[in-house]
Amino acid sequence: MDTRLKSAIILGGTGLTGSLLLRLLLKDSRYGKIKLFSRTSVGIKHLKIEEFLGDLINLKAFKNDFMADEVFCCIGTTKAKTPDKEMYGMIDYGIPKKAAELCKKNGIDILVIISALGANSKSRIFYNRVKGQMEEAVLRLQIPKTHILQPSLIGGTRKEKRSGEWWAKQYMKIINFSLIGPLRKYRSISPESIVKSMLWLANNKHNALRIPSDEIKQLAKQD
Repeated sequence: MDTRLKSAIILGGTGLTGSLLLRLLLKDSRYGKIKLFSRTSVGIKHLKIEEFLGDLINLKAFKNDFMADEVFCCIGTTKAKTPDKEMYGMIDYGIPKKAAELCKKNGIDILVIISALGANSKSRIFYNRVKGQMEEAVLRLQIPKTHILQPSLIGGTRKEKRSGEWWAKQYMKIINFSLIGPLRKYRSISPESIVKSMLWLANNKHNALRIPSDEIKQLAKQD
């Protein structure tokens, strides 16, 4: 039986999902080190935490420190926060792709990424197309255990104000229960469900490469 404590990398540990995932990992006795790569500090002092601060668009500058058993990519921006399409692509496409390339180079076999429901490389919608292109670029690298989560609208309270997203969340609260059968995957999802499923996927066998929102909720209920 392998009793060695595992190490994990989180990209985007200051965001909504990333910060919740960090809390889970800090409490998880299977993990002895958590490496955080982000622009700003999470502001938490803990023996497990090792922080690497800098511009993640230039993630390959961290290649010598990008060593762990698992990588969790919680990077994502929005049209409102990043209206420039080129910069949006550098974040939502470029960072996960570079993370996957570093996994390949450094022999990291477990990669779990948050994408979005509706991701499609051939979509006419720019933002869905970028997510789809990112997914395809990551999967081409064939990291042995890759899982891409495709959540619908994510609930929860963010540090920054996103007025359009707030109204969307209120609307989804009203119509969630009318979305049944094949439409169930479009129900809004809690960030807690996302991070629980990410942790479960990293530690259990699961064959699916892409995991839609309704399945994320089911995985979050696993022990």
